[in-house]
Amino acid sequence: MRTFVKAAISVAILAGAGAAAYRPTIDYLAARNRPVWRTAAVERGKIVSVVNSTGTVKPKLQVAVGSFVSGPILELHCEFNQEVKKGELLAKIDPRIYRSNVERDKAALANTEADVFRVKAQLELAVNDEKRAAALKAKDESFISRSEMDKYRFARVSLEAQIKVAESLVDQAKATLDNSMINLDYTNINSPVDGIVINRKIDPGQTVAASFQTPELFVVAPDMRKEMHIHASVDEADIGLVKSAQHRAYPATFTVDAYPEKTFTGTIHEIRMNSSTVQNVVTYPVIVAAQNPDLELLPGMTASLSLQVDHRDDVVKIPNAALRYYPIAKHVRREDLPILEGQGMPKSSNVQEEAQPSANALSVDERTQLRRDRHRRHVWVPEGDLLRAVEVITGLSDSQFTEMTEGKLKAGDVLAIGVQVSQ
Repeated sequence: MRTFVKAAISVAILAGAGAAAYRPTIDYLAARNRPVWRTAAVERGKIVSVVNSTGTVKPKLQVAVGSFVSGPILELHCEFNQEVKKGELLAKIDPRIYRSNVERDKAALANTEADVFRVKAQLELAVNDEKRAAALKAKDESFISRSEMDKYRFARVSLEAQIKVAESLVDQAKATLDNSMINLDYTNINSPVDGIVINRKIDPGQTVAASFQTPELFVVAPDMRKEMHIHASVDEADIGLVKSAQHRAYPATFTVDAYPEKTFTGTIHEIRMNSSTVQNVVTYPVIVAAQNPDLELLPGMTASLSLQVDHRDDVVKIPNAALRYYPIAKHVRREDLPILEGQGMPKSSNVQEEAQPSANALSVDERTQLRRDRHRRHVWVPEGDLLRAVEVITGLSDSQFTEMTEGKLKAGDVLAIGVQVSQ
């Protein structure tokens, strides 16, 4: 009997201890399994939207200086990176052949001019003979017959024609001489513009052959200290934004690998219409102009561009991480569960994802409306152990924040962006 009593007392004590420890245990397990939210705060400030691209630095203009005549390079008067003035002598081709051609054509011109004087003298004699014959015939028609008068007249007319031929030969000889003198002048390779020699493709003694095409000897870039161009390619989906930014004179910023910590600023100079298609991706060339007073930007550098296309001042900014976060059902309030099942559709609708029409099946108006609806989003506000959905209408975005155009959020509100993983 005593043993039974002792056993009963022990059981009662253990039961009481278990009952006393139940609630703390439940509370401990609930606290341990309670989600710990990773959060981000809503801010207020400025948003700048950009279109990023990669481009190549090039001079505003590249002038290829070639040779119109052939021959060995006799003199070379410029080097790489040399600044030259318009008309400055860059190189000289051996002029001996062209100088001899000039002398030959001068002699030919003198010969044709002398022939003109000879024919004029003969014409003057023929005119005098015709006048004397006419005077004799006027005294007595029997002195000179008509056939003889015709000979005098046609001799004069023939010499008049010979004078025209001789004068035309003089003009031809002058043109030939001018051509030879121009070719002689072409042996001097002069700079057509003020600029910097960014490429030299010849060496002293090298022979230039210009028979079939004009050889390129130098490349001169003018105004490199004033302005450089960055040639970039922009996707067709963004070209409308870039065109609007050009009209609004928004700035374009970029960096180059040579100066990774320095930001250069330029303007959208031109949007060219000659599109390129690579693997069904259509891009358009966009030219950004930037000043280069210290010659830090060199031809061929790779630039990482950010083209500002729009901006907002003093707006409510939602962290992009909060817009990307999509919670699981057990973390959401019961009344917000339909949002997880179809963006606000009730569960009874039973709409299957595969039953939704594809984008190709939608009309243009339906696709336009679908794009507008994409700005209607939900973010999640922590309320104890669960999350409450808040509907917002979004606007402009940058890399970290998105503008809220409509919604019940204010600066300082905390939004869930994830759940911390317990260690």
